[in-house]
Amino acid sequence: MRAVLEARQKAAEVRVEDLAAELERVRAALAEAEEVLRRRVIGLEQYLEALAEADAPAVAAGRVSQKKPVGPRRAVPHRQDAAGTEVLSPDYQALMAAAVDAGADGFGARRAAVVLGWDSASASRVEGARARLKRLVERGWLVEDKPGRFTPPAAEQDAAGRPDGGS
Repeated sequence: MRAVLEARQKAAEVRVEDLAAELERVRAALAEAEEVLRRRVIGLEQYLEALAEADAPAVAAGRVSQKKPVGPRRAVPHRQDAAGTEVLSPDYQALMAAAVDAGADGFGARRAAVVLGWDSASASRVEGARARLKRLVERGWLVEDKPGRFTPPAAEQDAAGRPDGGS
C-alpha cells in the first residue's frame, strides 16, 4: 500500500512540475505578446501623429491660415511651451481633467480608456490609452511616480483646490 501511495505522490509531483514549466512558458509568451502589442499601438499613434502634422502645413499653405489644423489634432506640445491645457486636443484635455480629479492617488490606463469613451475590456484600447498617458508624461503634463499610476505635477494638484487641502 505504501509503495502505491508513494508512486501516486511522485506522479503528482511530476505533474505539478510540468504544469509549473508550462505556466512559465505561457507567462513568457504573454509578456512578449503584450510588448509587441504595446509597440504596435505606439507605432500606429506616432504614424497618425506624424501624418496629421504633415497634413496641417499643406492645408494652411493652400488657404488662409487657420488657428486650428483640419482634422484630429494629435500632437502634444511640451508643457513648458504651453500656457494651459486648452492647447491640448479634447481627448488629452479629458485625460488631464481626470488626472486632476484622481489627485495624489493617480489613475491608470484602464480608467483612461473609460475617460476616452473606449472599451476598457479591450487590451488594445487600454494600451492606446496608456500610450497617450505616457506621451503626456514625456511632454511634462503628467508624472508617473508609481508604475502605471499617472498624476498631474504636484503644483497642479495644489492649485486644483483639493478638499483635503492638497496634502
